Amino acid sequence: MIINKQVGVFLNLVHCKFKQYVNAIFNSHGFNLTAEQFLVMDTLWDEGVMSQQQIADTILKDKNSVTKLIDALEKKGLVERVAGQSDKRQNLIHLTARAVEIKEAITQVAIDTTDQIIKDIPKEDLVNFVKVLNKMAENIDSLEKKL
Repeated sequence: MIINKQVGVFLNLVHCKFKQYVNAIFNSHGFNLTAEQFLVMDTLWDEGVMSQQQIADTILKDKNSVTKLIDALEKKGLVERVAGQSDKRQNLIHLTARAVEIKEAITQVAIDTTDQIIKDIPKEDLVNFVKVLNKMAENIDSLEKKL
């Protein structure tokens, strides 16, 4: 397989496997959250109250996908939508007390899980891997601007 094809195939494969594994680990620890829902929660824990569009921009997902993630988190009692003061059409997403309660425990599970996934990979390789991924993201950004 040529390297160009391998890059695409393995990026997709690892991404899918990562999400599936994290979902299973969260479930086994009693957290009814997906990896993508956790990403939304983690963003809100770090940034505080945000609009759905701000969340979409931060996690690089389209607004419709974020709406579905927020719907699911709202059903689970982890977030609530509050109409914006200046623009009632804009929903601001607030964490609930339950979301604050589970933050430390689920974050530790996420960290431990990632540690297991990257075990036996030298730190230097991981640093280079992140640099390569970042460069790929930059390349995509510059290509998108040309569209």
